[in-house]
Amino acid sequence: MNTYEAINKLVDYAVDNNLIPDCERIYSRNLILDVMKLDFYKDEKLEETADLETILKVLLDDAVSRKLIGDNVTERDLFDTRLMNCVTPRPGQVISKFYELHEKSPEKATDYFFELSENSDYIRRYRIKKDIRWNVDTPYGEMEMSINMSKPEKDPRAIKAAAKASSDKYPECALCKENEGYSGRIDHPARETIRLIPIKVAGQHWFFQYSPYQYFNEHSIFLNGMHTPMKIDRQVFVKLTDILDILPHYTVGSNAGLPIVGGSILAHEHFQGGRHEFPMAKAKIIENFTLPGFDNVNFGIVNWPMNVIRVSSEDKEKVIDACDKILTFWKRYTDKDAFIFAETDGQEHNTVTPISRKRDGRYEIDLVLRNNITTDEYPDGYFHAHPEYHHIKRENIGLIEVMGLSVLPSRLKTEMDILADAIKNGEDYHNIEKIKKHAVWADEILKKYPDLDKNNILPVLYNEIGVVFYKILENCAVFKRTDEGRKQFEKFVNSIK
Repeated sequence: MNTYEAINKLVDYAVDNNLIPDCERIYSRNLILDVMKLDFYKDEKLEETADLETILKVLLDDAVSRKLIGDNVTERDLFDTRLMNCVTPRPGQVISKFYELHEKSPEKATDYFFELSENSDYIRRYRIKKDIRWNVDTPYGEMEMSINMSKPEKDPRAIKAAAKASSDKYPECALCKENEGYSGRIDHPARETIRLIPIKVAGQHWFFQYSPYQYFNEHSIFLNGMHTPMKIDRQVFVKLTDILDILPHYTVGSNAGLPIVGGSILAHEHFQGGRHEFPMAKAKIIENFTLPGFDNVNFGIVNWPMNVIRVSSEDKEKVIDACDKILTFWKRYTDKDAFIFAETDGQEHNTVTPISRKRDGRYEIDLVLRNNITTDEYPDGYFHAHPEYHHIKRENIGLIEVMGLSVLPSRLKTEMDILADAIKNGEDYHNIEKIKKHAVWADEILKKYPDLDKNNILPVLYNEIGVVFYKILENCAVFKRTDEGRKQFEKFVNSIK
């Protein structure tokens, strides 16, 4: 396929996938020619079918050969986003279509918006399908596991160039509304094909978009129109339930607003959600309790490795009030026997990770108790993954992991392949540089499975990664899954005033 055939194929793709109407073929083709720095056109057709990844590769290779861009992942991603913007509907068209469909059905609106986000290549399906996913049975139900292979590693040349980039930041962060249509730069991704749906949340201007990495089905981001820090307070429950009123078929949650227990972006208020039933949502109540003044609200402790209080009612305001009451009490709660301190040296430690959904006409919010205190022994966080598990995951345990879906680094795929081969071939994995950090764990696995078929070791390794994951979640529990921990949790619940 040559460049002109690829241009025609890209226009055909756009028409076939409802990105542009047939009457915009010439207009879109001319936009592509401009991006490709071509001032003439040859009407060359390719009869065979070609997928989008192949079409874009031809155009990118041509751009590299003519030195329009450098041959690295970052510059290629910036450039192919410019190409796709030539065939992506304008924001106003998308917003109008979304709300036209929303009047009929919220599900139809998100079906349209998600399909558009995929077809415009904002969500790169051909990368996401490389992610590795599997499920693991645990004492708390089935957990979902994934190794993220779709987020590209930055080219060393791009990292070096980014270090020299201007300190003036525009957009201010990756979540600001100003990203819509931004062409990107070496140190900031192209967002020409992102589309934002404006929504009203707690009387504020917010926006709804999809995540380009899709860690779960219809993985969405809801962002404040203002660049304002994450904060967990009563208004969070108002905002989460307002979003449920707009998209009742979605789960919506917030990262905790404190370092260590929060997400990777605390400077810009945002939530995450999607059309997905997470393992936590399937977990059952193991103990019900009541709070005075909330007769029409159900409260329960959830069977989960972390400490989860489930609040539900048909009355939206009562759910908000109940969650606020629990949060307010938890923020100032100290139990030295459980090593829980509301604050030390003026630094607050207690917060929650809230997750909201609608179920059978009821508003339901799970409040996950979090604490970010550190010690000399646990500088990364006392209620965090303990050092013996850092070989699998050291990063923060944020909203997605809390709900039972582990997003693991891409390095694990290579490391597990090497470890499996070493065990199969009888090699001493303690001395293999890339995997020796897994050696103690691997020793335990071989003891646990004395009759292990070493020719089929990978499924066992992946299952044991799942065991590590739920153990990490247990590490993050502020009240431990022991008899003493259960009594401490009940003491907290019974003392809520």
